[in-house]
Amino acid sequence: MTPAPSQLLVVTDRTGSPRPLVERIEAALFGGARWIWFRDRDLATVERRSLAEDILGPVREAGARLVIGGDVALACAIGADGIHLGGGATARDIDAARRDLPAGCTLGISAHSPHDIHRAEAAGVNYATLSPIFPTLSKPGYGPALGPQVLRSCRDQKIPVLALGGITPLNTAACREAGFAGVAVMGGVMRADDTRSAVRAHLDAWNDRS
Repeated sequence: MTPAPSQLLVVTDRTGSPRPLVERIEAALFGGARWIWFRDRDLATVERRSLAEDILGPVREAGARLVIGGDVALACAIGADGIHLGGGATARDIDAARRDLPAGCTLGISAHSPHDIHRAEAAGVNYATLSPIFPTLSKPGYGPALGPQVLRSCRDQKIPVLALGGITPLNTAACREAGFAGVAVMGGVMRADDTRSAVRAHLDAWNDRS
């Protein structure tokens, strides 16, 4: 199994952040984040590209990686490190994204069940997020929380799977112990009073440091 770029994937949400998104990402990188998923898909095309480019600068300076949510053309245009497709992506969508992305780019997908994991793996993705693992207000349409033990239904998966949904430093270790390759965090970083400390807390929890 090829390891994930980091055990922590920071997911952007500018509407949930009381601070400007670029400032938020800079603080996250300063705290140790090395993998950013630029989500924020509600923006108009020109605005979204501008914001993505603004984020890419500090990401590159930190030696981190940036994946773009759901827009292969944008990822290619700005030279991002990959793409993260939504849960409704089909095998054809994954094939098309792989064909259009430059060699070496990362291709991830959102999954909401073990079946989704196996289907995505068969289609050739590099990693998947699985959600919601814990109760969360940001994933109300995907049913009850799956719990970290859901990964036991994906015993033979050959791609890294990251836990997403309701992740906190207090339950991060449970995700690691269940076999997840890492955790993806949105609200816990985007809404934090101290972004740097929030990132550090998640990384320390993953590595069992307090």
